[in-house]
Amino acid sequence: MTTRSKTVTARFETRSAITRRHFLAEAGLGIGSLALLCVPGRGAGAAPSLSAHPLAPKPPHFESKVKNIIYLFMGGGPSQLDLFDPKETLNRLDGQPCPESLLEGERFAFIEGLPNLAGSPFTFKQYGQSGAMLSNLLPHTAEIVDDIAIVRSMHTNPINHGPAQIFMNTGHQIVGRPSMGSWITYGLGSENDNLPGFVVLLSGKPDPGAGNASWGSGFLPSVYQGVDFRPKGDPVLSVSNPPGMSSEVRRRSLDTIRALNEKRLTEVGDPEIASRIAAYETSYRMQTSVPELADIASEPASVHEMYGTRPGENSFANNCLLARRMVERGVRFVQLFHSGWDHHGTRESNSIDGDLPVLCAQTDRASAALVKDLKQRGLLDETLVIWGGEFGRTPMRENGRRNLSFGRDHHIRAFTMWLAGGGIRPGISIGRTDDIGYHIEEDPVHVHDLHATILHLMGLDHTKLTFLFQGRDYRLTDVHGELVHKLLA
Repeated sequence: MTTRSKTVTARFETRSAITRRHFLAEAGLGIGSLALLCVPGRGAGAAPSLSAHPLAPKPPHFESKVKNIIYLFMGGGPSQLDLFDPKETLNRLDGQPCPESLLEGERFAFIEGLPNLAGSPFTFKQYGQSGAMLSNLLPHTAEIVDDIAIVRSMHTNPINHGPAQIFMNTGHQIVGRPSMGSWITYGLGSENDNLPGFVVLLSGKPDPGAGNASWGSGFLPSVYQGVDFRPKGDPVLSVSNPPGMSSEVRRRSLDTIRALNEKRLTEVGDPEIASRIAAYETSYRMQTSVPELADIASEPASVHEMYGTRPGENSFANNCLLARRMVERGVRFVQLFHSGWDHHGTRESNSIDGDLPVLCAQTDRASAALVKDLKQRGLLDETLVIWGGEFGRTPMRENGRRNLSFGRDHHIRAFTMWLAGGGIRPGISIGRTDDIGYHIEEDPVHVHDLHATILHLMGLDHTKLTFLFQGRDYRLTDVHGELVHKLLA
C-alpha cells in the first residue's frame, strides 16, 4: 500500500469514528460545542469529556437577570375579541354581512361564502393604573394587569392547529425543528442536576394538535427535549424501580451501563451517547427529587386558595403551582399546555358563549395566581411568564353547515398574547387592530419577533444561537426576527 493510500485509509477510519454532529460541533460551527464539547486545551477530533454534563449551566451571550421561563400555552386559539381586544364598531355591526372587499384573497379553515360579522357577547372595562381593557371573563387577570404587558398585534403564518402550534413553538411549521424550550436549554443548560431542564405539563380537553412535536428537540441532542410530567402515578414513566429491583441493584446496573457507554463515547465521540449517560443519571436522581417536587399537598392552605388547586387532580391550576415549584428548584423551561380553546361553535361545548367562560374559569385564577406568587417570593424578576395560543379567532361568525352554535374561525392576521416578569415592561399594551379586529394597524409582532425577544430576555442573541445541521446553521428564528423593543423594561 502506498503512503498516499495509507493516509487516505487513516483519514477514512478517523472520520468513521466521529459522527457528523460531533465533528461539526468540534469544528466550532455553532454553540453546540458549549453543550458537550468545549473543554479548554482540547484539539479537534478529541472525544467529548466524560465529565461534561449536557445540561450543565452555561453563560449567556450577555448579562440577563432572567433565569427561567414558564410558558402557559392555550392550545386551540383563544378568542382575543372576547377577552382582550374590545370592538364597539364590531358590536354595532353584529349580524351584518362582512364586506366582500375584506375577504378578497383571504383563506379560512371553515368559513364558507359570505359570513356575518359577530360582536362579543361579553362586557369589557378598564382595569388598573394602566387602564387596560379586559373582558369580564378575566376577573383575576384584571388584578395583575399592571404587572403584565399585553400584545394585541400578534400575527402568524399557518392557519390550521397542528402547523400553527409547531410554528409557535419551533419557528417552523413542519415537524422536526427544535422547540423553543429545547433551544433555550441547549443555550443555557439547567440549574438543577436532579430534574430535567425542560418540563411539559398537560391539561384540558383531548386535542390532537401538534402533540409532542411542540416540545421535541428536533436535530438537537435528545437531552434537550421536553419531559412530559404525568398528573397521576409516576410523574415520569419508568423512573420508579420495578418490583423486585432495589435501589442498590439499580445503582450497580447503571454503573455498569455507564462504564460501557463511556467506553463507546471515548471511541466514537457521539454526543447522543453523552445524552444517554446524562439521562440515566438524571432519572436515577429523579427517584427522590420528583416525588418531593410533585407533592403540592405540602403547600399551605393559603396557596391552594390562591391558585384554586386540588392535589391529586389533573388541572391547569395544579400545573401552575407545579411550575412555580419547578422554577424554584432551577428548572430552566416549564411549558403548560391547556387545550380546548378551539371555539368553532359546532356544538354548545365548543361555542364562544357556552364554553369560552368554562375555559376562562379553568385558567384565569391560576394564571394570575402564578404571577402574584412569583412576585411575592421575589422570583418574578428572574422568571418570564408567557400566555397565549397559536392564533386567534375571526371577527366573523363561522357559518359552515356544521355550525349549530356561536363560533369563530381561526384567525392568523391578529391575535393577543401577554407576558410578565423578568425584563418585561409592566402595565403596557402594545399594538392596535382595526375597528373590527381583522387587521393590525400598529406595531405588528410576528411569531419570529416574539421568539427573538424571548431569547434576548434570557441573555441570548437569536442570530448567534445556532446549530449546524445538514450543512446549514439553523436557529429558532430561521432568517427572521426583530426585537420588540417596546416590550423591554
